[in-house]
Amino acid sequence: MPEQQAKEFISRMMTEIHKQVIGQQQPLQMIVAALLAEGHVLLEDVPGTGKTTLAKALSQTFQADFHRVQATPDLLPQDLLGGMIYRPQTGEFELRKGPIFTQFLLFDEINRSTPRTASALLEAMAEGQVSIDGSTLTLPKPFFVIATQNPLESQGVFPLPEAQLDRFLVKVKLGYPTLEEERQILQRFRTGTQPEQPQPVITPELLAGIRQQCKKVLLTPDVQNYLLHIVRATREEQTFLIGASPRAALSLMALSQSLAWMDGRDFVIPDDIKHSVVPVFAHRVVLTPDRRARGETEESALLELLERITVPSELAITP
Repeated sequence: MPEQQAKEFISRMMTEIHKQVIGQQQPLQMIVAALLAEGHVLLEDVPGTGKTTLAKALSQTFQADFHRVQATPDLLPQDLLGGMIYRPQTGEFELRKGPIFTQFLLFDEINRSTPRTASALLEAMAEGQVSIDGSTLTLPKPFFVIATQNPLESQGVFPLPEAQLDRFLVKVKLGYPTLEEERQILQRFRTGTQPEQPQPVITPELLAGIRQQCKKVLLTPDVQNYLLHIVRATREEQTFLIGASPRAALSLMALSQSLAWMDGRDFVIPDDIKHSVVPVFAHRVVLTPDRRARGETEESALLELLERITVPSELAITP
């Protein structure tokens, strides 16, 4: 797809989403990039910041089946996956598919569910299939998950295990709106104006074609070495107890390629990698206890690490 068409496509998608969502331009860009990179998204922030609204608006721009699951502590794995039920009329067992059998799944407040239920997503997110009563069933394609979670300081939440977190390509924080954005939100609700519904602009076939184009975005040897130096630094420096895994490195490459494509380029530049590091790594790496005791976070430590790694010259990043 030519550069101008790529930008027009992303612009149309963002325009439709902004019929429901005010602001959040940067988080939206990262979420769309994750969709194009064939990854899943974890949205984290305090309740009431519009996580669910954003996810639903994105799903409406996508011509695909959509299901929403509200997590609670008593939600069971079979409530998500489904199971075999007995039909007295026929004397046979019949599969009742759960809400996971969809193309776009919104799992709301995932960390309010028990670890057993949250782990039911592992196979689905990693392999696009689920196992029910000894049978393996393939999920529809594409299969895209947006899960929202409340901060760990909130009441009644369970921390997600590392294996579960690793299945999310990115973790995105929305943050609070700006003063002007919050004024627009108040105005919309004060007047009772119903926002327009986003219209579908992307089909599964179009998405599959774009994903293939993103995979073809070039990483020159110097840019690839820059990416690998960042990955290895998380493992070798004393800042992190757990560094980035090979899967994290692949995720960083895929997201960088998607961001480059969205910007209308067929090659990755260091800025694409820089913008991807925190969303891809922050939920995968673990700080050492002494660093955490100083008040540092994974995000701040990663940004500090980026400052110490030499960026390739412009001549080395262009094909």
